[in-house]
Amino acid sequence: MIDLNALREEREKCIEWKNIKPYWKAVTGLPEVNEVEIRLGDTIEVYPSNLSEEDEENIYNAAKTVWPWRKGPFKISKTFIDSEWRSNIKYDILKPHFDLKDKIVGDIGCNNGYYLFRMIEEEPKRLVGFDPSAIPYCQFKFLDHFIQSNIKYELLGVEHVEHYEHKFDVLFCLGVLYHRADPIGSLKSLYKGLNFGGELILDTFMIDGEDEMCLTPKKRYSKIPNIYFIPTVNALKNWCYRAGFEEIEVLDIVKTQLDEQRRTEWINTQSLDDFLDEHDESKTVEGYPAPKRVYIKARKIKKNS
Repeated sequence: MIDLNALREEREKCIEWKNIKPYWKAVTGLPEVNEVEIRLGDTIEVYPSNLSEEDEENIYNAAKTVWPWRKGPFKISKTFIDSEWRSNIKYDILKPHFDLKDKIVGDIGCNNGYYLFRMIEEEPKRLVGFDPSAIPYCQFKFLDHFIQSNIKYELLGVEHVEHYEHKFDVLFCLGVLYHRADPIGSLKSLYKGLNFGGELILDTFMIDGEDEMCLTPKKRYSKIPNIYFIPTVNALKNWCYRAGFEEIEVLDIVKTQLDEQRRTEWINTQSLDDFLDEHDESKTVEGYPAPKRVYIKARKIKKNS
């Protein structure tokens, strides 16, 4: 049995790491705020009252320190964080397909919490984010300093969901599965983390075809080293069935576009335009099919149903 409290204590030491200390210093040095206006639209906007010019500069400098910003966008007073991903596009695809009111909801691989913050308006009973990465954790703390939500952020991964203190009514797992060397094992952990009648909402890379098969990149896919398996939709369904899920519904299939993922001043790395063949945007630089995502909903059927 995994001791989650001991694991939490160990992972929270990340703020003491040499490369993370400047991030944490920026977060803990933010100006205190009282009244805050929050707008949870495509851009999550936060307007604290009575900020001085020094406070505004402090916020901008802190936001620039805790980069790269992958998910967003956000606007904190005068500071607009134009993230690499326009995450509102994915959220708008999924929103018609879930009902979170009074539900216990988890977001696995939540990054800086963009989707969790958007979900606040859906009036869930509880929101929990899972992500073991130190930089997104600092970004969440930066944002939540102003938003002051009741979201619980866990420095834990998909493999810990089944061992969590409580189960979930809805789990989101967006852009995680292709990073897992054992995708069926990860799906089993998600299945075990759900209440009966619960739903998994998942997106992952896919390849076209009716066959039950998957692409296994030799080294990298779209310049990303930790991409292990890219299935056809039918292969993905089989993974879900093997994990225990039923009633699997394909919500959408979308090719990643350059207006959704692109390089901005808020990241310090390459982005989608650099990952595609400069002569043929239908292929990655490695010659594989260009990124395309499938969105699915899978249910854990109630006992005796």
